[in-house]
Amino acid sequence: MPRLSMLPVIMREYFGERTLPREPEPDLVMGDADQVAAYTEAGRIDGVMAAAYLFHSARITQVIHGCKNVIDLACGPATQLAQIAELNPDIDFLGIELSEEMLVQARKHVQALGLKNVDFMQADMTDLSHIQAASIDGVISTMALHHLPTLLHLEKCFEEIRRVMKPDGALYLVDFGRLKMLSSVIYFAYMNAAYQPHIFSLDYERSLRAAFLKEEFEQLTRARLGEGYQVFSTFLMPILVLMKSADRLNRAAVSARFKTMRDQLPRRYRQDLDDIRQLFRMGGLNDDPFS
Repeated sequence: MPRLSMLPVIMREYFGERTLPREPEPDLVMGDADQVAAYTEAGRIDGVMAAAYLFHSARITQVIHGCKNVIDLACGPATQLAQIAELNPDIDFLGIELSEEMLVQARKHVQALGLKNVDFMQADMTDLSHIQAASIDGVISTMALHHLPTLLHLEKCFEEIRRVMKPDGALYLVDFGRLKMLSSVIYFAYMNAAYQPHIFSLDYERSLRAAFLKEEFEQLTRARLGEGYQVFSTFLMPILVLMKSADRLNRAAVSARFKTMRDQLPRRYRQDLDDIRQLFRMGGLNDDPFS
């Protein structure tokens, strides 16, 4: 079960009426070099986001197996992308990012790791006109869609994904879902405040306030991506919403590797990972790669 402190928040969210309006983030692009550097350093793979990175890397590995090329929309400083690329060395990845300062950090990170299967391109995830139609085997995006200013921008992003992706392409999109209550936003944004820089907690709060509704993700998945893609969310309370294609690699093929990676996490991060796993499992997402 998720940690006990979460249960009252989950139940209030589930039974509450939706009252919290969406508050788009004031800046679409993080462009200040010092701010980007500080944010990047705090959020690297061994930091407070370690559990989330590993969860998504494991799930994405199951989805994109057999792909030749995959694009990552709004890849940021490439912390998540680099871990995925290390786990999938036979796939060529292209990180799409609008912020030049983020791309500077991303290129440094990939170069430091010696990765040869990652490249980058500065572009807007709502305009992929530089990519040919039906030329991409897989599209991923982790915790970035809330940066889009309006629902129309999100719809355009989904349209571009459908255009560039091959028929029956691999898909993994995950982002925050908008919560009903401000108290829930504050709880989750600051639950790890003692272990992370204030800039991270503040960004977390802004991201939760800017999230789209689960119902909006469901509608756009049906209307713009078509059949073959499912939408999952964390149990009762859609703090995370996941849109994905079917797994191409079964759990048994990867479980030993990801069990080991889970066990190597610090204890507190293992608890975070297990919370995410359990909440998604209770929300209907099966084939847990860590079990």
